[in-house]
Amino acid sequence: MLFKIIIAMLAFAANSVLCRLALAGQQIDPMSFSLLRVLSGAVVLMFLYFAHRRRSENPLKIEWNLKNAIYLAVYIVAFSMAYLKINAGVGALLLFGTVQLSMVAYGIFHGEKVNLMCGIGLVVAVLGILFLLLPGANTPNLFYSFIMMISGLAWAAYSIAGKTMLSPLSSTLANFVLAVPVVSLGFVLFAKDVLILPQGIVLALLSGGLASSGAYILWYSIVQKIDRITASTVQLSVPCLAILGGSLFIGEVPNFRMIASTVIVLVGILLVIFSSSHKKTHHE
Repeated sequence: MLFKIIIAMLAFAANSVLCRLALAGQQIDPMSFSLLRVLSGAVVLMFLYFAHRRRSENPLKIEWNLKNAIYLAVYIVAFSMAYLKINAGVGALLLFGTVQLSMVAYGIFHGEKVNLMCGIGLVVAVLGILFLLLPGANTPNLFYSFIMMISGLAWAAYSIAGKTMLSPLSSTLANFVLAVPVVSLGFVLFAKDVLILPQGIVLALLSGGLASSGAYILWYSIVQKIDRITASTVQLSVPCLAILGGSLFIGEVPNFRMIASTVIVLVGILLVIFSSSHKKTHHE
């Protein structure tokens, strides 16, 4: 399970880096990036689905759900638009900070218990984020920060919905296929100054076909086995990874504060994971 979580989080961070790289380098516009991302994701998922059908004696039934597809589409479009003006690490921090708070609130509201170790882990992880955002850092653009928080709310809703899916592959395929017309409508309504250069196309295809499609199947399989609070807190590792990726590939130089907050957040995440596994062992 830990290996699966690591792969999924690396893929999520890769999405932030790929999108920011494409937009900061003015290789593509946000709506074109979103459309190519969801299209390539749908194509790869379709290939995986039919490959599975050929091998399986009991083919998976596709689970069509328009609501989940809308969550996915809103997440993808808002994600791309926000990365026009904010860097990879800060964007991922706003995204998954929103995800964490909304998923924890949803989990507690629906009766999930928080033990002492889990509570300490949550506080430590949030303190790591707050440390990064203390006055003195470059304040991100507030309008685009708000857009990224909308993306975070949509991703939280998508992750929560994933707990009820019967098959991660068939449900993710359905969500991507149904998201294509939704994102296409967004493209028609909101696309302006359309810009599509070869490097932008490649980055969007990598984001959709590699870092999104396969990772989302993996994520749906993970969220079915862990509680919402653990799922939300684990995702706080993504900003740390995106900060590192942004510095390596985009030249967004990390400072002491970024490094320190990365360590603090990861400590908090580990506490939550260990508290969750301890809780299950105790119940068994």
